[in-house]
Amino acid sequence: MASPRTITIIALSVALGLFFIFMGTIKLTPRLSRDAYNEMKRAYKSYVRALPMLKKMGISSILLRKCIGALEVACGIVMTLVPGRPKDVANFLLLLLVLAVLFFHQLVGDPLKRYAHALVFGILLTCRLLIARQPEEQLPEKRILSVNGDEQPLIQQAAPEKGKMKVS
Repeated sequence: MASPRTITIIALSVALGLFFIFMGTIKLTPRLSRDAYNEMKRAYKSYVRALPMLKKMGISSILLRKCIGALEVACGIVMTLVPGRPKDVANFLLLLLVLAVLFFHQLVGDPLKRYAHALVFGILLTCRLLIARQPEEQLPEKRILSVNGDEQPLIQQAAPEKGKMKVS
């Protein structure tokens, strides 16, 4: 049976992956929701207007939106389907992306209700990354004492001390 830690990581990975696949797809195409797609286009135009340095670097609102959308879809797929270390890399990239989006929202002065989802999913990404990076809990090793060539368990582990309860 899988540990609660493993189940939590898998559940968060799948949920976050699907969310970012969905949000990235909305940024890339109007097929899922024309209204949401048009809203994304409008928002990214305001982000580029608020940061003239992007315009000087040759980054248009279309390029910024499509790059962020493609990165969200790619990292979402990794979070959902790919096992192992790549999930942590995708998690970290998405966390950086969420921080950038939160910066953009603050820069243009959006109200909290416009970026609350980014805040919540940033917290979830942080939690998933922290849980995944914690070492797996190991069972304590049994210590063996060698007496006259015979191996015996240490007395402390063989029986709990009299009058004390073992709490785990």
